[in-house]
Amino acid sequence: MQKYILRIAFLLAGAALLAACGGGSSASLSSGDVAVVGDQHITQEQYNQLLAQAKLSFKQNGRTFPKEGTTAFEAVKTEVIDLLVQESEREQRAKAEGITVSDQQISNRLTSIKKQYFGGDQKKYLAQLKKEQLTEAQVRQSIKQQLIAEALQNKVTGNIQVSDAEVHDYYKSHSQSYATPESRSVRYILVKSKPTADQLYNQLKSGTSKTWCTLAKKYSLDPSSKGTCGQSSFTKGQTVAAFDKLLFAAPINQVQKPIHSAQYGWFVMEPTSKVKPKSITPEAKVTSSIKQTLLGQKKTTAVNNWASDLQKSFCKGSKISYQTGYQPSPDPCAPPASTNATTTG
Repeated sequence: MQKYILRIAFLLAGAALLAACGGGSSASLSSGDVAVVGDQHITQEQYNQLLAQAKLSFKQNGRTFPKEGTTAFEAVKTEVIDLLVQESEREQRAKAEGITVSDQQISNRLTSIKKQYFGGDQKKYLAQLKKEQLTEAQVRQSIKQQLIAEALQNKVTGNIQVSDAEVHDYYKSHSQSYATPESRSVRYILVKSKPTADQLYNQLKSGTSKTWCTLAKKYSLDPSSKGTCGQSSFTKGQTVAAFDKLLFAAPINQVQKPIHSAQYGWFVMEPTSKVKPKSITPEAKVTSSIKQTLLGQKKTTAVNNWASDLQKSFCKGSKISYQTGYQPSPDPCAPPASTNATTTG
């Protein structure tokens, strides 16, 4: 079952792109803080709760949680800090945009979660909370953050559209994706030795479909042929060269002399249909799917650009402060490392 109610790596994963800008002035670090983001404090308690979820996630996946002081532990700590910072940034950005989430919205989403994942059974839901070591308050807070993230993303992408011209250009530039190559149905048997192939060829020349089925099940070394009485179909270029060449050149309903493939062995085949010609899916039939593809790409780009710009503005003016020992590595606000090129004469 999908652990929708988990905060780390599940509930927040889809919202991670929405790391946003901070408030105006920054609050001062208190002794119980691990960080301050704008005017919001991220407490040691919040950090401990999320770290506990990370430990539980490791355990449930059969992995040993890294020891403190190791590089692996620092990576987990950085992820936890980053998630908490992003959560705070989103909340402040939503406030600046006039976005609010009511208790009723949270309750409605929680009811939907219970119906979808627990069949509306309160006991099952509470049992899952106990298993995940979560409280009702933590779940509601996670839902609140997700609703905020969804509202922000909708605000950023709500007016994005895809024009007919863009769809047409995409269709033309991806024309091969909508082309179906030639194809043909065939019966075949794969064996290792030429004597066996010759023996089967002689039997199949005067045989019937029943003969093909019996011999394919008994002799074929190809599971897909063995399990279908030798019957299959291939598109041009899909199989090994020798097989492909004969398949698309041989007459219909005539058993062909054995051919050899250094990779697989000896094939005996009989084409059972005419060659189905290459076809192109008309643009009108794929317009809807292309629009969805382009819309998704545009929305992703818009959110990424928005998040990048806002994060840059948030990093200005020391709007984020970390308690000693909790600076993430790498720090999203750190300037890129400079590289000094040297030349030798």
